[in-house]
Amino acid sequence: MSPVESLNHAMTQPRANPPVDSDALRAQRQVSGNSPEPEASPLPLEVRDLTVSYDRKAVLWNVNLDVAAGRIVGIVGPNGAGKTTLIKAIMGLLPRQAGTVRINGGPLKKQPGAIGYVPQRETVDWDFPVTVYDVVMMGTYGRLGLFRRPGRKERELCERCLQQVQMLPFAHRQIANLSGGQQQRVFLARALAQEAMIYLMDEPFAGVDAVTESAIIDLLRKLRDDGRTILVIHHDLQTAADYFDEILLLNRRVVAYGPTKDVFTTENLRATYGGRLAVMPDTVGGET
Repeated sequence: MSPVESLNHAMTQPRANPPVDSDALRAQRQVSGNSPEPEASPLPLEVRDLTVSYDRKAVLWNVNLDVAAGRIVGIVGPNGAGKTTLIKAIMGLLPRQAGTVRINGGPLKKQPGAIGYVPQRETVDWDFPVTVYDVVMMGTYGRLGLFRRPGRKERELCERCLQQVQMLPFAHRQIANLSGGQQQRVFLARALAQEAMIYLMDEPFAGVDAVTESAIIDLLRKLRDDGRTILVIHHDLQTAADYFDEILLLNRRVVAYGPTKDVFTTENLRATYGGRLAVMPDTVGGET
């Protein structure tokens, strides 16, 4: 499972410069005490010109996205806008017709465990006979590989993750016997056990009670403060401005992306939802 840049820059050069002796230049810098400036660290997530199609019909078109560390990004848009498709394409679970995805400057396949994923709760077979503890332990498998078995380190990690989501007392209960909010907490604990730097979450607040929703957003903020990057598919426009540092408005293409205060405006929401947006959220900015 486990989440082609086609920009051609025309460069003009009025006259050719003489060749530079790089070795001599490096030596000169060393003598003068000037060292080259260090390169900037790559962003956790870079998406370039991403296009995804089903049956030759584009469901995502030319998506570009740069997400820095320590951000909670809300992915907002109408049903059928390609939100789940986007995060699955980032994880490599869906083929890309065009475009590139870079995780920490490189391909995901060379960085196992870089992404933690929380799927939609309705897509999970909750009748599968497995305990809460077993589900969370699955989050450690990516680092262990095929032949290593979980040890004391992994068991202690699972207990810590369950404690973080207040589910440790339910560790040996079957997941089918949990409430919807409790099931969502278990999958959050599994994602935490992956110890990833990037988390992709598909509607983690859907179908949960107010207490669980508050606990989830508090946990996401702690992850953000620890430098994690978090992308969350979200439908409740009333809470979006409070929950997210940045918002990606998506409707098969990127309508707007940036800091919430700049992007979450009436104009942008109308461009995203069209006639399907009947009521504007109270927290929206811009002209009404």
